[in-house]
Amino acid sequence: MNVGLNRNVNRRTLLKGAGAAAGMASAGTFLSVLPAQGADPFTIRMQLGWLASNGILGEVAADKLGYFADEGLKLEIIPGGPNVDGVASVASGANNFGSISSSPSLMLARSAGIPIKCIAAGYQQHPFTYFSLNDKGNVRTPQDLIGKRVATQGTARILLRALLAKNGIAEDQVTVSVMGGDMAPLMTGQVDVVTGWKTNVGALSVLGSGRVDMTLWDSGIQLYANPYYTTDSMLAEHGDKITAAIRAISKGWGWVHNNPEGGVDALVERYPNMKKENEMKAVGLVNNYSFNEKTAAGGWGVMTKENWQSQIDTYDSLGQFKSGAPKLEDVMTLDILNATADTRPKLG
Repeated sequence: MNVGLNRNVNRRTLLKGAGAAAGMASAGTFLSVLPAQGADPFTIRMQLGWLASNGILGEVAADKLGYFADEGLKLEIIPGGPNVDGVASVASGANNFGSISSSPSLMLARSAGIPIKCIAAGYQQHPFTYFSLNDKGNVRTPQDLIGKRVATQGTARILLRALLAKNGIAEDQVTVSVMGGDMAPLMTGQVDVVTGWKTNVGALSVLGSGRVDMTLWDSGIQLYANPYYTTDSMLAEHGDKITAAIRAISKGWGWVHNNPEGGVDALVERYPNMKKENEMKAVGLVNNYSFNEKTAAGGWGVMTKENWQSQIDTYDSLGQFKSGAPKLEDVMTLDILNATADTRPKLG
């Protein structure tokens, strides 16, 4: 597949919105000001919540195709991992932009007084899943977790706690351990259940045809995945750069939606440890989580105050906020999405 790009078309697309952006700038909003031509690029240091994966297909494509450069930006992708506190990294200013696996991490951080705020939702439905085997655990409903040994990622323990509370299961009824991305603990019988994302087809392939899936979504905890966030100070001081980054990322994801193989090629080129065969099996799932009827109406990255308030209320009712529930306006803002409404691709 040809992954090239007619840069003149992109320039025209960018300039087409310049008149509207200039009008908004004259009205006093900083969010839609386009970068000055010839200015040194501003570096977006994007902290991931985990290792690089197909969850950044859109970012990689946007960078390869020059969408960040068109916005006067340079992209650096900083990997996370089991021993990396990505939220703390962004909050401290070490990095200025982030994407994390699950929306509750941002709610809990804000409740603890960390000044970060969500600006867009990468996945409209959470792919997080509890995996077992037909002959080893066979967990199909939350009640099946009782008495089981569950291995989950450190950053995902808050998801398990919420699932258990939502379904009236005491935490001491489940034995919990921490794992990385390897499914070996399940295959060797060390645990009955492991967790991960359904989009991680490479790691999941070892589970074979006997795999049993129980999704977090179907278990009653319905969250945003891959939410994008930054700090209050970044929004105040460099809101135009954050707006430009979301504009570039959204165009990248729109391109991957229409050119899935090209997106996979760009990802594998940047991260040679990934296998094209596996990522081609996953890209359809990734696109389905990224685009649905909500994005068809509101554009890639759309999220709502109602959904966020529901999440806050759910976690508050489950006693997850030790310092009290955060305010909605402290957890998220629609300003960036509103400022990019005319450019974010409306696909479903």
